[in-house]
Amino acid sequence: MADTMQFDLVSPERRLASVQATEVQLPGSAGDMTAMPGHAPTITTLRPGIVTIVSPEGTDEYAITGGFAEITATSASVLAEYALHVSEVTQEVIDRFVREAQEALDAAREKGDHDLVDSAAKFLADMVAMGGRIGLEPKLP
Repeated sequence: MADTMQFDLVSPERRLASVQATEVQLPGSAGDMTAMPGHAPTITTLRPGIVTIVSPEGTDEYAITGGFAEITATSASVLAEYALHVSEVTQEVIDRFVREAQEALDAAREKGDHDLVDSAAKFLADMVAMGGRIGLEPKLP
């Protein structure tokens, strides 16, 4: 088994990371997971949260709003809906994420679709938790 795996993180706007990683921690929609060299092939959806990349050079973190991950024994790729390095996530950015999530929840409630309401409420909770994880206290509308 190799000591590292190729990891790529991309969003529609840009490539954020392309590194040899020893592990990548991902906010999977079914729970947090860690991809390491030799991992079983997996494709999963991602919820809002922090992607942590551990490499021989150190640790780096990115905030994502969701997306998909494909993991193989030798690589992992994340296609994020929206992603920023945690150093770029300001109070204004996290407040916008939370406001947009609250608007989605309000729209779901208006439609009266209980499944959609549950999903939107979870999305809002994940956005608030992501802000807390990086030391920002989101303002709830």
